[in-house]
Amino acid sequence: MSRSLKVLLLSAILAASSASAASAQGTFGFGREATPEEIAGWNIDIRPDGQGLPEGSGTALDGEEIFLERCSACHGEFGEAVGRYPVLMGGEDTLADDDPVKTVGSYWPYASTLWDYIYRAMPFGEAQTLSADETYAVTAYVLYINDVIEEDAVLDQDTLAAVEMPNQDGFIDDQRPDTPSGEPCMSNCKAEVEIVARARILDVTPDEAEDAEQADPGSGEAAGSAAAPDPAQVAAGEKVFRKCKACHQVGDRAKNRIGPHLNQLFGRVAGGLDDFRYSKAMKAKGGEGLAWDSETLGAFLEAPKSYVPKTKMAFAGLRKQADRDAIIAYLRSYGD
Repeated sequence: MSRSLKVLLLSAILAASSASAASAQGTFGFGREATPEEIAGWNIDIRPDGQGLPEGSGTALDGEEIFLERCSACHGEFGEAVGRYPVLMGGEDTLADDDPVKTVGSYWPYASTLWDYIYRAMPFGEAQTLSADETYAVTAYVLYINDVIEEDAVLDQDTLAAVEMPNQDGFIDDQRPDTPSGEPCMSNCKAEVEIVARARILDVTPDEAEDAEQADPGSGEAAGSAAAPDPAQVAAGEKVFRKCKACHQVGDRAKNRIGPHLNQLFGRVAGGLDDFRYSKAMKAKGGEGLAWDSETLGAFLEAPKSYVPKTKMAFAGLRKQADRDAIIAYLRSYGD
């Protein structure tokens, strides 16, 4: 056997012996232990009870400026969302609807999860650039626009963990086993399957009846009509109003949120509710004599930022005349 071959064989024996000894000690003979600093860099998950939250604090007032600068390009100034980015607020009492609005306020079970996600993954494309204080502040702002906390409430390690989310009790542990037990049942199967419902309408395909209505608005109930709302239009308007629920409420328990409540809207002077903070632009329009009726509301809903420049309302508007007529009928059902 050549000298070089002997050396290679001896090296292999020594390496195997070293690996065997290391394995017996719980290692594999390579690498090193992670330092506390390296572990801390990865150990950033936050538990539902707040375990893992770092030191720091912030309020919604602090977070509003950060949110506008770092988050609003995708999520809108008030969490109403831009384009197809997620809406962050609203959606109360919609989880049982055919088209639920799942937001931080309506769906998320723990405030600590919100902090965790913002700190780990946001802002989009700049993940983990927010400090702990900034994350507390942005979290506070998102909770504030969902009416979970007051704007001057201070969030920190202790207070954030104590926040109770509206849907906290809406989640239950799945007690089923990971895999089914026994043989699958293949008897008494249905002879045929009938489709009884289809996916929700995305409102991107023109409807012939709606096109005809837009071509001849006089064929349906005019937006300015003072007649009692048509029940069918009211029902259609209720569906359209889902686009507005994130900011506005109607009904017996309606209150001002990101936008003012819309009960008794018709005849109201623009910017006329005393307990809501309107934009300067909307208050100015009211001072000029703008009051809401079917005609003015229809024009506003078609293009809000054109009708009232610099309005805080971020909604782009309702393109279809039929949608505008329907939502006007729906709002009229809550008082002229």
